[in-house]
Amino acid sequence: MPHIITAEECVGCGACKDNCPVEAISQDGDKCKVDPDKCVDCGACEGACPTGAIKAG
Repeated sequence: MPHIITAEECVGCGACKDNCPVEAISQDGDKCKVDPDKCVDCGACEGACPTGAIKAG
């Protein structure tokens, strides 16, 4: 299952996007989102998120 970013907790810092090895995360304004078709469920984004907004799906 792909990881999920909780929009209410996301501060849009881009740390998750910078750490994603398959470029599955995009930034839309001040929020980030995961493309479930690209996500390989590696967890790199979850460990990089300073607010804990990312969880395994």
